[in-house]
Amino acid sequence: MSADRLEYEKLAQKVEQLNEQLLHSEKLASLGQLAAGVAHEINNPIGYVASNLVSLKEYIDSLMMLIRQLSNQLPVEQTNKLKQLYDFDYISKDLPILMSQSESGLLRVIEIIRELKDFSHIDDVEFTEVDLHLGIHSTLNILANELKYKANVKKVFGDIPRVRCVASQINQVVLNLILNAVQAFKSFGIITITTGCDDSWAWIRVEDNGPGIEQDKLETIFQPFYTTKDIGTGLGLALSRSILEKHAGILEVKSSVGKGSCFTIKLPINS
Repeated sequence: MSADRLEYEKLAQKVEQLNEQLLHSEKLASLGQLAAGVAHEINNPIGYVASNLVSLKEYIDSLMMLIRQLSNQLPVEQTNKLKQLYDFDYISKDLPILMSQSESGLLRVIEIIRELKDFSHIDDVEFTEVDLHLGIHSTLNILANELKYKANVKKVFGDIPRVRCVASQINQVVLNLILNAVQAFKSFGIITITTGCDDSWAWIRVEDNGPGIEQDKLETIFQPFYTTKDIGTGLGLALSRSILEKHAGILEVKSSVGKGSCFTIKLPINS
């Protein structure tokens, strides 16, 4: 194969990859908008269900009390037969458990919707004073299912001031770093999220005990489309650094092969 032909094929392959990445980016943006829209649309019906569940619990309590009082008006033998026929004892024990489980499940759905709405402000580019800890909690809730079987997350939060930033974008950076750590684990791992500040910076540190990164790759990982994983676009770290630059911040990395990696998000205080 001639050198020109080889060069042409390399360029064609790169153009194809770029097209795929652009399509993927568009899909991600559409997905974010869809997620925010879905969260908004199901908020009202979930509100109805939550309200009805409260009323339903009160009605059940009243009906159970009525049944017990009526049963006292009947002969004991007849009452026992009716209770056995309709599994009253089992139902009276199981109903509170079912109601409690339903309430817990509904609260979880409401929490997910709230976090999803907070997280998915795709068009929100306004800088506001933000509690970074709330953003971390939101991101961890979004990733709860992803983390469940892959990693244990330790939070070591310090006292930090509110920081002027675009909350959704900083949440995205934290999410990217956590996902990268999870996807690098070959088995169950530990992710430690630490926060703190000094006179100039507030920082979020995401540290893992994964396989680590070779020293000569520590700058390469921030190049667009660079990835060593079977999944992913190779855009996460490049976009994360771009977001931090937009915030006049810094994204630092330290890593040791076989020991893990540590990424530090630094945001200026009083910017």
